[in-house]
Amino acid sequence: MTSLEDIEHYIDRIALGDRDAFASLYNSTSAKLFGVTLRVLNNRAEADDALQEVYIKVWRAAGRYQSNGLSPMTWLITIARNHAIDRLRARKKGQAGLDEVAELADPAAGPEAQAIASSQRAQINDCLDELPADRAESVRRAYLDGDTYQDLADLMQVPLNTIRTWLRRSLIKLKDCLSK
Repeated sequence: MTSLEDIEHYIDRIALGDRDAFASLYNSTSAKLFGVTLRVLNNRAEADDALQEVYIKVWRAAGRYQSNGLSPMTWLITIARNHAIDRLRARKKGQAGLDEVAELADPAAGPEAQAIASSQRAQINDCLDELPADRAESVRRAYLDGDTYQDLADLMQVPLNTIRTWLRRSLIKLKDCLSK
């Protein structure tokens, strides 16, 4: 059984960055603090996650601990309890009611937007078909697939500046075609 003086000593050593003291504190207090987080959260997995976060807080706050006649366990339990309550509040805050969910907008395009996009897609494909096959392939690969100019030059076995010229002229032709 670890005494309160031992726990205070561990906390003092943790403030100095002593990992062995941290391991000793964890071994001697984790069962009690897990019980606190589990009682508040009523979920084993979430309580286990909360416990790990509590010990991170203890590691960071150990330098602020002052033995003032109170039990060091009171300080640790307060940290665990407050953290578990914060998680519980965050969980409840994140849950939307059914009425709120019904009011959420659907991010997908509606039927009208889908019809317009389909029409535009068909028009772009028709205009691409008017280009020579190698130019259309270059435009598709550069602007739809993300190929670099150098990748295209290597693939088409032409100089880099030729690819740039093809793409510039092809875009001009596509612009003219789409404006009809």
